Amino acid sequence: MSTSVHETERKYEAPTGVALPDLADLPGVAASAGPEEQRLEAVYYDTADLRLARAGLTLRRRVGGDDAGWHLKLPVAEDTREEVRLPPGRAAKHPPKELNSLVQVHARGDELTPVARIRTTRQRWQLVDDRGRLLVEVVEDLVSAQDVADESVDSWREIEVELGEGGDRALLDQVERRLTEAGITRSTSSAKLTRLLAGRLAPEPPAPKRGKTAGDVVLAYLREQADALKHQDPRVRRREEDAVHQMRVATRRMRSALQAFGKVVERDRTRELTDELKWFAGVLGAARDAEVMRAGYEANVAKLDDTLVLGPVSALLTRHFAPLEAGAHEAATTAMNSRRYFALLDAVDALIADPPLTPLARVKAKDVLPEFVVKAYKRLAGNAENAHDDESLHESRKAAKRLRYAVETVEPLYGKKAKKYRKHLKGLQTLLGDHQDSVVARPVLRELGGQAHLEGENGFTFGLLYGLEEAKAARAEERFPTVWRDLGKPKFV
Repeated sequence: MSTSVHETERKYEAPTGVALPDLADLPGVAASAGPEEQRLEAVYYDTADLRLARAGLTLRRRVGGDDAGWHLKLPVAEDTREEVRLPPGRAAKHPPKELNSLVQVHARGDELTPVARIRTTRQRWQLVDDRGRLLVEVVEDLVSAQDVADESVDSWREIEVELGEGGDRALLDQVERRLTEAGITRSTSSAKLTRLLAGRLAPEPPAPKRGKTAGDVVLAYLREQADALKHQDPRVRRREEDAVHQMRVATRRMRSALQAFGKVVERDRTRELTDELKWFAGVLGAARDAEVMRAGYEANVAKLDDTLVLGPVSALLTRHFAPLEAGAHEAATTAMNSRRYFALLDAVDALIADPPLTPLARVKAKDVLPEFVVKAYKRLAGNAENAHDDESLHESRKAAKRLRYAVETVEPLYGKKAKKYRKHLKGLQTLLGDHQDSVVARPVLRELGGQAHLEGENGFTFGLLYGLEEAKAARAEERFPTVWRDLGKPKFV
């Protein structure tokens, strides 16, 4: 069973002859412990073309130190990574299945083999406050590293400063100023592995900026969704809260943008990708829908007076939904280990690297993109003004979602006005979502009530929940015309 910790650390280049300055007199530091010497040896694993390293991940098996074992480091934010740990086990040729699964969004079925061996002699100091809490840990590493591919060896000296549970980023900044004054500067490599393999890694491209052309704006939005999809992959595999929902949303946003702006990114050349995005959103949908439905029922039961909860309602809900959720999640992870999913990721990468832009993409964004937002609005209006039953309200919801994603895409161009409109639009979408949830929920509650009766239990509570869902749908239908009228046209474009 793995454990997980978040680490916030900064790495520094330490030139020969430059001593580590005294840090014990920094504000808030009550005492300093160390130096303590450790000897560490690690083997790093990656694909032959270093896809993990290129994505900012490291996977290693390390011996020595306080945390010997398998370590997978996943980027979280600036200076911060999540480290997933497993015991070292026996010396193995391949990483554990659990960690191997978490990197498949990059490895995509290719074998993970040793790419580097790194030996470190470490001196460690710990700075604590007057309550004994660790503020920062400072280590000085003498590194000897071997590239497995050509057996070349490199060595260097570096400093790492890691934030403790009692510290904050302000203290990290103070440590950095002290190091800089001593001639110790920030490293250009985020990990020992990337420094060793820098010659084999392509230079990291500059962060893309939202330009002024239609293509710039649409591509910036597509990049955000591609990054979000990949970020959520290991979270879904670990069944983290809200991960399925966030991954599904990223998938839908990308598909919607490709559809809505098909005259900017050539639509005929993205149809296969949008079809695959629809497939994958459907796979995630089964897991998400079961999760949301169960949570909704449990929340409604919790709101009822105890006298209205008759029979083992919670047990019946668990018995019904547990296998559904488990099966749906298993189906999702099976799909995420398939060649079809890996091909989808390849197609997303290809879209971002070499987008099939039309001549319209070179035109100034504000001269082009408003027409697509207006078109999405007209589509919503055509549905909303004729919505009178469950099906037409559901179609209105889908059209509202598509308009919302179109507004999100152009929001950087129009600022607060677009943001305000998007928030109003989200209110409409939420109202219609509540209605659709009720439509889906009622047949299940009817089934649960009938099942309770057949098992000799009282189905009253399920009937009551059915009535509450029916009332929720009725309220949504009643409010919809007013909410729709108040939304109005997207006048910001």
